[in-house]
Amino acid sequence: ARIGEVSRTTKETDVKVSINLDGTGICRSDTGIPFLDHMLDQLASHGLFDVNVMAKGDLHIDDHHTNEDIALALGTALLQALGDRKGISRFGDFTAPLDEALVHVVLDLSGRPFLAYDMDIPTERVGTYDTQLVEHFFQSLVNTSGMTLHIRKLSGKNSHHIIEACFKAFARALRKATEYDERRKGSIPSSKGVLSRA
Repeated sequence: ARIGEVSRTTKETDVKVSINLDGTGICRSDTGIPFLDHMLDQLASHGLFDVNVMAKGDLHIDDHHTNEDIALALGTALLQALGDRKGISRFGDFTAPLDEALVHVVLDLSGRPFLAYDMDIPTERVGTYDTQLVEHFFQSLVNTSGMTLHIRKLSGKNSHHIIEACFKAFARALRKATEYDERRKGSIPSSKGVLSRA
């Protein structure tokens, strides 16, 4: 089974994360940030990953540290679950609509962390969630997973729709990238013969 499990404890947060890349879309999350729980549910449901996230953080200050440490732990768990990346498709892309919103995500499980983020979110908050934290979530995930990730909003006026379309597109693109390519027959999808963080 391609499963990654990470515990991360700091003076600011206590986070436990697991991801099963070959799951059925089950999400169990309790982050203390309701909108983030909703987005993690999108990741599991549309990626067909089993995702467990339990977090306690200094939410009396704001959501920043908890949002960041969840993403760091999730990226590390993804790195574990991918292992040597033999036989995977490696690349994934998806464009997800949600009513008026349309977001395009392209990613490469290259071992090289890079984020290109072009999302104009019109409001500062969705519920209690600071919309600046969307970019920070994906930057943190990219940093620990070793993923090249491009996110681009094509249209949208409603902040909730835009962010949800982003997470759905990311989930579907990641699903494509982590799925096995039968023609590859277990080889590493790189002309270098290795995909790693090094």
